[in-house]
Amino acid sequence: MRALLQRVLEAKVVVDAETTGEIQHGIVVFLGLAKEDNLAKGKKLIDKILKYRFFDDEQGKMGWNVAQAGGGLLLVSQFTLMAQTQKGLRPDFGPAMPPTEAKVLYEQLVVYAQSQFAPVQTGIFAADMKVHLVNDGPVTFNLEVE
Repeated sequence: MRALLQRVLEAKVVVDAETTGEIQHGIVVFLGLAKEDNLAKGKKLIDKILKYRFFDDEQGKMGWNVAQAGGGLLLVSQFTLMAQTQKGLRPDFGPAMPPTEAKVLYEQLVVYAQSQFAPVQTGIFAADMKVHLVNDGPVTFNLEVE
């Protein structure tokens, strides 16, 4: 399971010209699910994301998490994060969780995130999403859990 986190000033997801999720200051999380991933791993990752300190505190250091910074969370499913890219010139999506299983797990993780934090917004699983964001910094981190 991988999460690419981007600290943003604002972000939104648009599907078929309709905004499906939108936050102001906060975190955009691009979430990739692998075949062996499960809800326990996902909860561990969501907890880490919510506690991860990469917002500036009053000393200008990365000392605050998203709640302390008063930000929002925008979760976007992105199976391409699981691609193997070490060999050849085409990504191998073999490690990614099959779509029907991934949708169930993604939706469970959204519910869990919403139970732990507000506001949580989302894209639409497997849709052709247009993600608009203003990266703050830029600050981007790749998180994984075992």
